[in-house]
Amino acid sequence: MINESNHLNAAPLTSEQYLDIFKKSSALLDGHFLLTSGKHSAQYMQCAQVLQYPDRAAILAEGLAASFQNKGIQTVIGPAMGGILVAHEVAKALGVRALFTERENGVMRLRRGFALSPGERVLVVEDVITTGGSVREVLAVVKEFEAIPVGVGVLVDRTGGNVDFGLPQSSIIQLNIQAFEAQECPLCAQGVPAVKPGSRKI
Repeated sequence: MINESNHLNAAPLTSEQYLDIFKKSSALLDGHFLLTSGKHSAQYMQCAQVLQYPDRAAILAEGLAASFQNKGIQTVIGPAMGGILVAHEVAKALGVRALFTERENGVMRLRRGFALSPGERVLVVEDVITTGGSVREVLAVVKEFEAIPVGVGVLVDRTGGNVDFGLPQSSIIQLNIQAFEAQECPLCAQGVPAVKPGSRKI
Protein backbone atom coordinates (compact mmCIF):
# COMPACT_ATOMS: atom_id res chain seq x y z
CA MET A 1 0.00 0.00 0.00
CA ILE A 2 1.21 3.51 -0.86
CA ASN A 3 1.36 6.01 1.96
CA GLU A 4 0.12 9.21 0.32
CA SER A 5 0.74 11.35 3.39
CA ASN A 6 4.47 10.67 3.66
CA HIS A 7 6.02 11.04 0.21
CA LEU A 8 8.30 14.06 0.50
CA ASN A 9 11.94 13.19 -0.12
CA ALA A 10 10.96 9.56 -0.57
CA ALA A 11 12.51 7.36 -3.25
CA PRO A 12 10.58 7.26 -6.55
CA LEU A 13 8.03 4.47 -6.78
CA THR A 14 8.08 1.67 -9.32
CA SER A 15 6.12 1.98 -12.57
CA GLU A 16 3.63 -0.55 -11.19
CA GLN A 17 3.06 1.57 -8.07
CA TYR A 18 2.55 4.71 -10.15
CA LEU A 19 0.11 2.85 -12.39
CA ASP A 20 -1.77 1.67 -9.31
CA ILE A 21 -2.32 5.32 -8.33
CA PHE A 22 -3.87 5.96 -11.75
CA LYS A 23 -6.04 2.85 -11.58
CA LYS A 24 -7.44 3.58 -8.15
CA SER A 25 -8.25 7.10 -9.38
CA SER A 26 -10.25 5.59 -12.29
CA ALA A 27 -7.93 7.38 -14.71
CA LEU A 28 -7.39 4.49 -17.17
CA LEU A 29 -10.52 4.33 -19.34
CA ASP A 30 -11.73 1.78 -21.90
CA GLY A 31 -13.95 2.71 -24.85
CA HIS A 32 -13.55 4.44 -28.22
CA PHE A 33 -11.75 7.76 -27.95
CA LEU A 34 -10.84 10.55 -30.37
CA LEU A 35 -7.45 11.81 -29.21
CA THR A 36 -6.06 15.34 -29.47
CA SER A 37 -3.72 14.06 -32.17
CA GLY A 38 -6.75 13.11 -34.31
CA LYS A 39 -6.07 9.41 -33.88
CA HIS A 40 -8.50 6.91 -32.34
CA SER A 41 -7.86 4.55 -29.44
CA ALA A 42 -9.64 1.92 -27.36
CA GLN A 43 -8.01 3.22 -24.17
CA TYR A 44 -7.47 6.67 -22.71
CA MET A 45 -5.50 7.88 -19.71
CA GLN A 46 -7.54 10.70 -18.16
CA CYS A 47 -4.87 12.26 -15.97
CA ALA A 48 -7.31 14.83 -14.61
CA GLN A 49 -8.90 12.03 -12.60
CA VAL A 50 -5.70 11.48 -10.62
CA LEU A 51 -4.49 15.11 -10.59
CA GLN A 52 -7.68 16.16 -8.78
CA TYR A 53 -6.10 14.68 -5.64
CA PRO A 54 -3.25 16.98 -4.54
CA ASP A 55 -1.42 14.26 -2.56
CA ARG A 56 -1.43 11.90 -5.53
CA ALA A 57 -0.43 14.69 -7.92
CA ALA A 58 2.52 15.49 -5.65
CA ILE A 59 3.69 11.87 -5.61
CA LEU A 60 3.61 11.67 -9.41
CA ALA A 61 5.29 15.05 -9.87
CA GLU A 62 8.05 14.30 -7.39
CA GLY A 63 8.77 11.04 -9.17
CA LEU A 64 9.06 12.89 -12.45
CA ALA A 65 11.10 15.72 -10.94
CA ALA A 66 13.60 13.21 -9.53
CA SER A 67 14.82 12.53 -13.08
CA PHE A 68 15.78 16.17 -13.53
CA GLN A 69 17.43 17.04 -10.22
CA ASN A 70 20.70 18.98 -10.47
CA LYS A 71 20.05 20.01 -14.08
CA GLY A 72 19.98 23.72 -13.25
CA ILE A 73 16.32 24.02 -14.23
CA GLN A 74 14.92 27.49 -13.67
CA THR A 75 11.40 27.10 -15.06
CA VAL A 76 8.97 24.28 -15.78
CA ILE A 77 6.47 24.78 -18.59
CA GLY A 78 3.59 22.72 -19.97
CA PRO A 79 0.74 23.13 -22.46
CA ALA A 80 -2.80 23.98 -21.42
CA MET A 81 -4.81 22.19 -20.34
CA GLY A 82 -3.18 18.90 -19.46
CA GLY A 83 0.26 20.26 -18.66
CA ILE A 84 -0.78 23.06 -16.31
CA LEU A 85 -1.08 21.05 -13.09
CA VAL A 86 1.88 18.86 -14.04
CA ALA A 87 4.08 21.91 -14.58
CA HIS A 88 2.94 23.44 -11.30
CA GLU A 89 3.58 20.32 -9.22
CA VAL A 90 6.92 19.48 -10.86
CA ALA A 91 8.04 23.09 -10.41
CA LYS A 92 7.04 22.90 -6.76
CA ALA A 93 9.11 19.74 -6.33
CA LEU A 94 12.12 21.42 -7.98
CA GLY A 95 11.67 24.73 -6.17
CA VAL A 96 11.27 26.80 -9.36
CA ARG A 97 8.50 28.68 -11.16
CA ALA A 98 5.81 27.18 -13.40
CA LEU A 99 4.41 28.53 -16.67
CA PHE A 100 1.94 27.23 -19.23
CA THR A 101 1.36 27.85 -22.92
CA GLU A 102 -1.98 28.27 -24.65
CA ARG A 103 -3.18 28.13 -28.22
CA GLU A 104 -4.26 31.47 -29.65
CA ASN A 105 -5.81 31.28 -33.11
CA GLY A 106 -4.42 27.77 -33.35
CA VAL A 107 -0.86 28.78 -32.46
CA MET A 108 0.85 27.78 -29.20
CA ARG A 109 2.23 30.77 -27.33
CA LEU A 110 2.90 32.30 -23.93
CA ARG A 111 0.14 34.66 -22.79
CA ARG A 112 -0.93 36.43 -19.56
CA GLY A 113 2.35 38.35 -19.36
CA PHE A 114 4.42 35.16 -19.14
CA ALA A 115 7.90 35.32 -20.68
CA LEU A 116 11.21 33.49 -20.76
CA SER A 117 14.68 35.01 -20.77
CA PRO A 118 17.44 34.15 -23.25
CA GLY A 119 19.51 31.34 -21.79
CA GLU A 120 16.89 30.39 -19.18
CA ARG A 121 16.98 26.65 -18.53
CA VAL A 122 13.52 25.17 -19.05
CA LEU A 123 11.96 21.76 -18.46
CA VAL A 124 8.95 20.97 -20.68
CA VAL A 125 6.31 18.68 -19.15
CA GLU A 126 3.03 17.11 -20.24
CA ASP A 127 0.48 14.75 -18.74
CA VAL A 128 0.21 12.25 -21.62
CA ILE A 129 1.93 11.96 -24.99
CA THR A 130 0.63 10.01 -27.98
CA THR A 131 2.46 11.68 -30.87
CA GLY A 132 4.31 14.37 -28.91
CA GLY A 133 2.76 17.15 -30.98
CA SER A 134 1.90 19.47 -28.10
CA VAL A 135 5.33 19.02 -26.53
CA ARG A 136 7.00 19.98 -29.81
CA GLU A 137 4.85 23.10 -29.97
CA VAL A 138 5.93 24.08 -26.46
CA LEU A 139 9.58 23.41 -27.32
CA ALA A 140 9.19 25.76 -30.28
CA VAL A 141 7.88 28.47 -27.95
CA VAL A 142 10.84 27.98 -25.59
CA LYS A 143 13.27 28.35 -28.50
CA GLU A 144 11.46 31.46 -29.78
CA PHE A 145 12.43 33.16 -26.52
CA GLU A 146 16.01 31.87 -26.93
CA ALA A 147 15.63 29.92 -23.69
CA ILE A 148 17.29 26.52 -23.36
CA PRO A 149 15.10 23.38 -23.23
CA VAL A 150 16.98 20.92 -21.02
CA GLY A 151 14.55 18.02 -21.03
CA VAL A 152 11.03 16.67 -21.46
CA GLY A 153 9.09 14.98 -18.67
CA VAL A 154 5.70 13.28 -19.04
CA LEU A 155 3.54 11.42 -16.59
CA VAL A 156 2.35 8.86 -19.14
CA ASP A 157 4.12 7.97 -22.37
CA ARG A 158 1.56 5.92 -24.26
CA THR A 159 3.98 5.36 -27.16
CA GLY A 160 6.15 3.00 -25.12
CA GLY A 161 9.15 5.31 -25.52
CA ASN A 162 8.91 5.60 -29.31
CA VAL A 163 8.79 9.43 -29.46
CA ASP A 164 12.16 11.18 -29.44
CA PHE A 165 12.43 14.91 -28.80
CA GLY A 166 16.19 14.99 -29.12
CA LEU A 167 16.50 15.87 -25.43
CA PRO A 168 16.81 13.96 -22.17
CA GLN A 169 13.30 12.71 -21.45
CA SER A 170 11.59 10.77 -18.73
CA SER A 171 8.19 9.34 -17.91
CA ILE A 172 6.91 7.63 -14.79
CA ILE A 173 4.66 5.29 -16.80
CA GLN A 174 5.14 3.84 -20.27
CA LEU A 175 2.20 2.14 -21.96
CA ASN A 176 1.93 0.57 -25.38
CA ILE A 177 -1.60 1.65 -26.25
CA GLN A 178 -2.43 1.40 -29.93
CA ALA A 179 -3.70 4.48 -31.70
CA PHE A 180 -5.25 4.34 -35.17
CA GLU A 181 -5.86 6.77 -37.99
CA ALA A 182 -9.64 7.20 -38.36
CA GLN A 183 -9.77 5.32 -41.65
CA GLU A 184 -7.93 2.37 -40.08
CA CYS A 185 -9.76 2.28 -36.74
CA PRO A 186 -11.35 -1.13 -36.03
CA LEU A 187 -13.86 0.43 -33.63
CA CYS A 188 -15.05 2.80 -36.36
CA ALA A 189 -15.43 -0.22 -38.64
CA GLN A 190 -17.64 -1.80 -35.99
CA GLY A 191 -19.79 1.32 -35.82
CA VAL A 192 -18.82 2.17 -32.22
CA PRO A 193 -19.25 5.95 -31.66
CA ALA A 194 -16.04 7.81 -30.81
CA VAL A 195 -16.00 10.13 -27.80
CA LYS A 196 -13.59 13.03 -27.44
CA PRO A 197 -12.21 13.05 -23.87
CA GLY A 198 -13.42 16.13 -22.05
CA SER A 199 -16.90 15.79 -23.52
CA ARG A 200 -19.88 13.70 -22.39
CA LYS A 201 -18.58 13.78 -18.81
CA ILE A 202 -15.34 11.99 -19.74
